[in-house]
Amino acid sequence: MKRKDGREWNEMRKIVLQPGYLDFAEGSCLASAGKTKVLAAVTIQHKVPPFLVNTGKGWLTAEYSLLPRSTQERVQREVFGRSGRTQEIMRFIGRSLRGVLNLDAIGERTFIVDCDVIQADGGTRTLSVTAGFCALYEAVKNLMEKGELRYNPITEFLGAISVGIIEGSTFLDLNYEEDSKADVDMNVVMTESGRFIEIQATAEGIPFTRKDLDDMLNLSAQGIYKIIQEEHRILESKGV
Repeated sequence: MKRKDGREWNEMRKIVLQPGYLDFAEGSCLASAGKTKVLAAVTIQHKVPPFLVNTGKGWLTAEYSLLPRSTQERVQREVFGRSGRTQEIMRFIGRSLRGVLNLDAIGERTFIVDCDVIQADGGTRTLSVTAGFCALYEAVKNLMEKGELRYNPITEFLGAISVGIIEGSTFLDLNYEEDSKADVDMNVVMTESGRFIEIQATAEGIPFTRKDLDDMLNLSAQGIYKIIQEEHRILESKGV
């Protein structure tokens, strides 16, 4: 199958990271992958959920939303409660970022990571993880510069990307059209050391084999390493 945007099967969309995008958030990043754009912002609260009070440990939680015209047709604002999909994605982002944050080292603080999808063309949850990580990194560095943290509680960099099988072939970084017709859709979150935080794989049509799974994991790792390289380049060049 030829991809309409001209990419090769193992080619990801161009990723652009803009940390420090917002003036007032403790950390922020506007991230884009092709037409998909996510704005992540971090708020730090000097309190923790009840189950962590007086433990000395901190917490990180995430929120996620689609702006009404982020898609081809307007989506309704979730004013009266979040959908099951939204809640699942929020947990996905939160688990991913907690996987590289030493909660014992941040004191009794809560990091709230808001991820708002400005434009959606597939891969919104994985791009939210990448944007959220860059915003979190900036927030942590700001705390360190103020002397509020003794050392960096981020244990390592991470990245996230989608991969799938369409008409028997494996493709990296699916856009919306590809994702909607994929026989298998998988989202992967992996750390710089090659350890997996999250693997979500679903057969929408024909069940996939162990070889298919290995092929998708290997392909996703190639893309994630490129994302992490870009994170290093951007964050370090801007002194974040």
